[in-house]
Amino acid sequence: MTSKLWTPLTILLVVIIALASIIAWSRFSASRAAEISIADDHPTPEMPDEVYIDGAVASPGRYPLAADDTIETLIQAAGGSTTNSDSRLITLHVASIEEETSPQRINLNRAELWLLTALPGIGEERAQAIIDYRTEHGPFRSLSELTRVSGIGIKTLEQIEPLITVTDWS
Repeated sequence: MTSKLWTPLTILLVVIIALASIIAWSRFSASRAAEISIADDHPTPEMPDEVYIDGAVASPGRYPLAADDTIETLIQAAGGSTTNSDSRLITLHVASIEEETSPQRINLNRAELWLLTALPGIGEERAQAIIDYRTEHGPFRSLSELTRVSGIGIKTLEQIEPLITVTDWS
């Protein structure tokens, strides 16, 4: 090939790579938080030890629920999320409990990266910083200790405080 063709070909290749990168970045942006809800408008499980999984999973339906199950385990039981689907389109329905309970909170001492990124204002970088902090300093002893993590200030703490805990019993 002559040198006259290399310049336009190189420019075209750079433009294609740039456009593909922009499209991929916008499609997989983590700016929205994942939502986990308990809804009454879908079939609810009849037993307290089962969960109904609906939405962007391979096999929606009722599945057994054990005390140590994680959300990821439940989604995998339903065949995993569908190809190219948004994990925020998965809904878990559990049997209603007659007594009033407080909502489940994310435990900063146990949560994995993907779950921490579901918190508003906590992207992948801040979630990794939380994990790095607890690895280096041990478990969080109070919610206010979260402000010692790089990139997390008082405003972020106030925003996520109702959604997090540092104990298993909140």
